[in-house]
Amino acid sequence: MSPAISVDPTPASSVEHEAEDICSLAREKREFNKLQKRLRRLTGNAIIDYGMIQEGDKVMVCLSGGKDSYTMLEILRSLQRNAPINFSLVAVNLDQKQPGFPEHVLPEYLEGIGVDYHILEKDTYSVVKEKTPEGKTTCALCSRLRRGSLYGFAEEIGATKIALGHHREDILETLFLNMFFGGSLKSMPPKLLSDDGKNIVIRPLAYCREADIAAYAEQMGFPIIPCNLCGSQPNLQRQVVKEMLAEWESKHPGRLESMFKAVTNVAPSQLADRNLFDFEGLEGEQARRQRNRIDVVDAG
Repeated sequence: MSPAISVDPTPASSVEHEAEDICSLAREKREFNKLQKRLRRLTGNAIIDYGMIQEGDKVMVCLSGGKDSYTMLEILRSLQRNAPINFSLVAVNLDQKQPGFPEHVLPEYLEGIGVDYHILEKDTYSVVKEKTPEGKTTCALCSRLRRGSLYGFAEEIGATKIALGHHREDILETLFLNMFFGGSLKSMPPKLLSDDGKNIVIRPLAYCREADIAAYAEQMGFPIIPCNLCGSQPNLQRQVVKEMLAEWESKHPGRLESMFKAVTNVAPSQLADRNLFDFEGLEGEQARRQRNRIDVVDAG
């Protein structure tokens, strides 16, 4: 008898779908690798450009539970492994005692990835709710109290740098908030010495786009903790500015990049701040240049 002919029961369409799935997974992996490399490159560039981290630094990474701070911690850990200098990282979360805050999430996450951490407990939530008038936003007072607590704790643990997770859009939003509502031309610098001179604050994600950070956080599956105190407030000025910038970028791609470049390329003589530029002394400068010009002509 001739051998029986076996027939593959798998339909051709199933094989095609499987091949498409494999290609799709490979494509997603490539895109994720490109995203991760871009975030690492931009963060590394910011650290180098502003001299954010030096040999032997102990960097206190402020971890809120949001996408930005998770991304900052992970990218810093990645850079730390290949950096030409030695520095240490310690994660610090300020538990502000907001009702319903899931206190177990961050300790479990940080222990799982093997990062040293501290949970600093300060009931700033009650102070903010008590001191903020009805209908006013809580951001300003909450930020001051949070900053004061973190600055003091950095000294306690011997941290030489305090790392915050602000990104490019945060910096631009702050610029416009100060222009529109504060009457000043200032933003969040990538590196800052605190008013009392005791702490240096760094923003390693200063060059990074928020969209990239959001995509990275989603793919990494970080256990995000929303800020109910901030997010639940209506008519936040920052949200209005955020929407304005997003609309500009949508209609004119590349505009945010150009605006951020402007923040790094300031010409004090072309503005009007008398403390930054000596406008009254321009006549003297003119006379000095004229004398130098005459000297050069005579020498020739």
